[in-house]
Amino acid sequence: MIKFFKNLFGKTEEPVSEVSLEVLGVDMHSHILPGLDDGADTLERSLELVQAMKDQGYRKLIMTPHIMSDFYRNTPAGIRERLQILKQAVEEAGIDIELDCAAEHYLDEGFMEKLLNKEELLTFGDNYLLFETSFLNEPFNLREAIFKMRSFGYKPVLAHPERYTYFYGKFDDLVALRDFGVLFQPNLNSLVGYYSPAAREVAEKLVNLGLVDFLGSDAHSMKHIGALQRARSSKYLQKALELPLLNNQL
Repeated sequence: MIKFFKNLFGKTEEPVSEVSLEVLGVDMHSHILPGLDDGADTLERSLELVQAMKDQGYRKLIMTPHIMSDFYRNTPAGIRERLQILKQAVEEAGIDIELDCAAEHYLDEGFMEKLLNKEELLTFGDNYLLFETSFLNEPFNLREAIFKMRSFGYKPVLAHPERYTYFYGKFDDLVALRDFGVLFQPNLNSLVGYYSPAAREVAEKLVNLGLVDFLGSDAHSMKHIGALQRARSSKYLQKALELPLLNNQL
């Protein structure tokens, strides 16, 4: 399908072919498990989102609820329990899609305690550990945390690197994290300016430079699915899909 769409300045851009996310295959960042965080709050909403993701072309979802000491005190056992509940509901609904779970770990004192005490951290694939930080302020121990993750055998994946405002105007500092061993996972919806023009600009720059390892939906609700649908007509998605992304290896 060919679509015309308007950019952030209201100008019509060149037509691009809409792509199915079947090419990507696996989504490794979403908040679809029911009742665990700011994502799906009921099993019914979870089912709706799973079906919508299937319709976008995904064959597998690795769902990653927040783990944050002050807000979302989720545990591996609790997350796995909700996964089993959703799996059963998906099977009963006849939706043919593979489901798995990990977590989006917030870099706070609780995370560091778990890391240093060698408590279980939920990973996906080849010991990939998805983490995020404050959007506004760079953690004072960011590089220490990355070093510890790597020294304990984890492969740190920074969720939505394009959204951290403390890197705006300091793109080289962001790139330095990747040189330090961090993998980058931009959100698909950033490619159509869903979060902000600045986030879109950084995401596009990461794609242009080939500094993208995973693409994630970060889906919380059907509103995100609508943006995801628009992202399928982004020329930057098409460019990103030409990179050696790791999604389909999961």
